[in-house]
Amino acid sequence: MAVTKHFKAIGRFLGGFAAESKDKLPTAPSPALQALTVAALALPGLMLPMTAGAAEDDEVDFQYSHYEEGKRNLSGAKSTLHPIEVDSVFGKARISLSDRIKFAFNYVQDTWSGATPITTSPLAANGNNPITKDTASGKSVVVGASPYLVNSSMLISPRFVPIILGANDKIAYKTTRAVDVLAMASPETRKQGDFKLGYEWDEAAISVGGGLSIEHDYESRFANLGGRLDFNQKLTTLDLGLSYTNSDTSAILDHDAVPYINTSAYASQLSLSSGLTTLNGNRQDWAGSLGLTQILSKNALVTGNVGYTHSTGYMANPYKVMTVVFADPTTIGNDPNHPQSIVGDVRAFLEQRPEERNQLTLESRYIQHIGFADAALHLDYRFFHDDWGINAHTFEADWVQPIASTWTVIPKIRYYSQDAASFYSPYLISKQSYYKSVQNPDGSYSAQYYDPKKLPSNFSSDQRLAAYGALSGGVTINKKLSKAISLEAGFEYYTHASTLRLGGGGSDGSYNDFNYYLVNGSINVNLEALNSGGGSSSSSHAHHGEHHDSHAPAGIMFGHMLHKTNDVMVGYRYMYSRQAGDTLHGTGVASDSQIQSQGCTQGYTHTCRVTPAYMDMGMHMLDIMYAPTNWLNVMLMPQFMDMDMDMRNLQGLRFNPTQDHLHGGHRTGGIGDTGMYALFKLFDNGNHHFHATLGLSAPTGDTDIMLRRMHGKDSGYLHYGMQLGSGTWDFKPSLTYTGQWDDWSWGGQFSAVTRLQNHNDAGYALGDMFQTTAWGSYSLTHALSASVRGLYTVQQQIDGRFNSVAGVIDGVVVKNVNPGSKINYSSGPMDYPSSYGGRYWDVGFGLNYTVPAGTLKGNNIGVEWLQPVQDDVNGYQLEREGTLSATWSVMF
Repeated sequence: MAVTKHFKAIGRFLGGFAAESKDKLPTAPSPALQALTVAALALPGLMLPMTAGAAEDDEVDFQYSHYEEGKRNLSGAKSTLHPIEVDSVFGKARISLSDRIKFAFNYVQDTWSGATPITTSPLAANGNNPITKDTASGKSVVVGASPYLVNSSMLISPRFVPIILGANDKIAYKTTRAVDVLAMASPETRKQGDFKLGYEWDEAAISVGGGLSIEHDYESRFANLGGRLDFNQKLTTLDLGLSYTNSDTSAILDHDAVPYINTSAYASQLSLSSGLTTLNGNRQDWAGSLGLTQILSKNALVTGNVGYTHSTGYMANPYKVMTVVFADPTTIGNDPNHPQSIVGDVRAFLEQRPEERNQLTLESRYIQHIGFADAALHLDYRFFHDDWGINAHTFEADWVQPIASTWTVIPKIRYYSQDAASFYSPYLISKQSYYKSVQNPDGSYSAQYYDPKKLPSNFSSDQRLAAYGALSGGVTINKKLSKAISLEAGFEYYTHASTLRLGGGGSDGSYNDFNYYLVNGSINVNLEALNSGGGSSSSSHAHHGEHHDSHAPAGIMFGHMLHKTNDVMVGYRYMYSRQAGDTLHGTGVASDSQIQSQGCTQGYTHTCRVTPAYMDMGMHMLDIMYAPTNWLNVMLMPQFMDMDMDMRNLQGLRFNPTQDHLHGGHRTGGIGDTGMYALFKLFDNGNHHFHATLGLSAPTGDTDIMLRRMHGKDSGYLHYGMQLGSGTWDFKPSLTYTGQWDDWSWGGQFSAVTRLQNHNDAGYALGDMFQTTAWGSYSLTHALSASVRGLYTVQQQIDGRFNSVAGVIDGVVVKNVNPGSKINYSSGPMDYPSSYGGRYWDVGFGLNYTVPAGTLKGNNIGVEWLQPVQDDVNGYQLEREGTLSATWSVMF
């Protein structure tokens, strides 16, 4: 959740990954407002929340974004830890249920990984692992970048300035400078879905909505109410919004760091189970906003918005700590080598933020149509204030330039500046002892710890609460392929530095400086334009709508072809599969003792300690198909993957934090492999159709994702089944036959996946796969059909094994000459290539619906549940519970 909060903060400052991609206009806009629509497009993420009630076309959008940070300023130190990166997929749909009732749905999924600061520490704090001294130069230049926060000591001057030691243990210099302590996190995933249902009158609208955001350690539920009122002949619009959010934190603290972190402030919120410490907290947010839009002329409009948020409850980050140096002035001279110094005791405390926050935002936007250039200028300003002491300013400008009627180029620039929170500090120096032995009157000794009243009641070293400035620039390019479909790509580069804030800053703040870039691509389908004939001929839509049988069950790919030259189809495919329950060996159930003794000995001498408890796999895929001729279709299928796996200890073995990794499961996500296909029509007489598919899968998915198991300070490859792609170029042929008679339709398909390389860059290759399937379908109504199918799959085991160089210890890559050693984590059957593949029998049940009329006419929706009948697995694998497939497609 620590990283998620980081990106939520970025989303607030930059507009978010999942914001609107266009400025939308009120219902029945006036001629003055219509004049602005020619070039009034906004960059994704820059839409101010001032026109939430405005009418919007029925459309479907899909967007992918990749965010990546540059390396931190570590004062010349070296670290091999990779900075934070995030893969995000966003989908939204807006649909008219009637002339006045509108429904909208959004889905966002973020997966992040990499290293992030867990705290900052004095540059002189040798034992706290950011820096160790260089005895040759007398400067601290070597980084440890460990996730551990080790109790240590350091020297402090009588004026309470940290001391750097140089050659021969002599005082080199004194400095208050700080440095980040980085922690590597295993990949994590956040999923969020929300909806809005609205009703519109001629000059007013009202909407209600809600949603849910889920992470393994954080869950947020929210509801909102909005309204819009047009008056002054629709030249003026008033918007009102109210929302409530209730969030729960349930964070498992790193058990490696728990012994070194003081959590006394949260004693009542901690729970202990199976050797793991969990911090629990609840937060509530009430928010309201009031906005006004005024059309000034046929070429200009201005908007303004005021928002207020009241938050209570747990608002700290459970993975951020504050470094506190306890320096007792009475101990000066205790170090005989440095008699004019104080020995400081370095400790780590979980950060403590106030349990109440009030936030005020003021926003304004001015849009001016530039007639001679047929362009639009957007100028935005935002002011933020809260009672934590933060005042922030955002200035933004975009130039929206249409080119040649189908292209739009939008350069932008943005500047942001904020003050620090009143309780922010890179580290604290407390003028007292953390611990000392005190002699009692009877001559005995007792322990005396620090006085918490001498510490601030609130403190945090989180960089997002520091004073800094940020400057970013970017460009977005939009290409309208037709009235119904457009593509968009964007790039933004961002510089975050303390010296960029208003009023400037000092060099001591450079430890928080970093850069990042954000790239995104999206596709938009305007359903209203399709329905009005803007996308293609009506005959093409009619063909698509009447022949529901041309759509195979939802779980079938390449089940049909486009029939006319220049036809285009855009579709979305979602697949979810789950494995859980018993662990199988062949067709039988394997006992825990059998897994323990045999599951990890396939060519190696290791004993299993854990086995998977469950594994979930989700796949989001775009289907983009084009027919250059009536006998050839070409197809592009990019995909976004996410996986979730959890472990359990084998029966009779207790949790061992130095060997096991039961920490809330493992999650990965991001771009999967990308498919490129050509479909060839071999035979078609109207009732019988036969075509072949030849395809290549490009290895765009990661196969070297690392996992920090939170013990031993080391990292290793995540399990084979949790990687995002094959890592090899794959050949994917198939043959498909479909037939129909009256209300019946049927079909069959043979498909294969053959790896074209012996191994990928990580050292292995997934097994080849062969599938054969047959189905039958019956038309229940003109638009709805039901299907049943059978499926048989054969997949070979993985060939090869992860490369032997697979470890990172204290930020240094180490070689692993023993394939079964702990760096590659062979702690369960999921870590062995021989426990992948097998022979599988399934039966599927599906429904297929083609919308017969209305705005969504011709849209096809399919769903299928695939039920396992028998598994005959290689090695030791979880049994399968089933697969759900859902598809949406539209042709034009």
